[in-house]
Amino acid sequence: MQDILSILRSYREKGSKGFALLADPDELDRENYFEALISGLKELPCDFVLVGGSLIQEGGFSERIEKLRQSVSLPLVLFPGSPSQLHPGFDAVLFLSLVSGRNPEFLIGQHVVAAPRIKELGLETIATAYMLIDGGKPTTASYISNTFPIPWDKAGIAATTAMAAEMLGMQAVYLDTGSGASRAVSGEMISSVRKACELPIIVGGGIRDVLSAEAAYKAGADLVVIGSLFEKEPQLIADFGRQLRQLIA
Repeated sequence: MQDILSILRSYREKGSKGFALLADPDELDRENYFEALISGLKELPCDFVLVGGSLIQEGGFSERIEKLRQSVSLPLVLFPGSPSQLHPGFDAVLFLSLVSGRNPEFLIGQHVVAAPRIKELGLETIATAYMLIDGGKPTTASYISNTFPIPWDKAGIAATTAMAAEMLGMQAVYLDTGSGASRAVSGEMISSVRKACELPIIVGGGIRDVLSAEAAYKAGADLVVIGSLFEKEPQLIADFGRQLRQLIA
């Protein structure tokens, strides 16, 4: 299997675009969601499935990941909220450093705790500069991380942060307004980050339709991530996938 970082880098090299579905582990026991997710993935032009979040509220995390692993042939990539979410069922982990904030625990602290376990599991790690962007309302990610998001209209801050991250050796940039955000990352901000660095750009949060995804791609996003939309209405997965396939074909 091709490593995930190579897939991310290939988007710009080939002039293509990627899409990932973000699955909330707390939803995987909800039968209508899980079945719709598995069925919908046959229509979605996914390169991989992201799994995780800032807060896992229910037990049985390992069992849910094993169930997903048995049902999905696509690579599973951990979008971690804490080291406790590491699991051998994943193919890779986005090694997120919250560079938009100044909380040392999420810049490097949690990484020190996670590193031995990641090495033990042999997971591919992708050093990812994670930037929380103001999505119009507080999110779980900003609350749990105790950090302030970058203002939605301050594209220059995001651009210079991405520039610094690239100089520090990061391998990807993730711009995220957070789960349930009322608005997506602005096209101006995505475009500014694209001009500032050569890293693969991942964009998530607040994207509720194909037009929003298209706007992110046109601004310079290499990979778009959607999760909350499908949690509320999992039956939309297949239809969204058919529309998106036409867009990025």
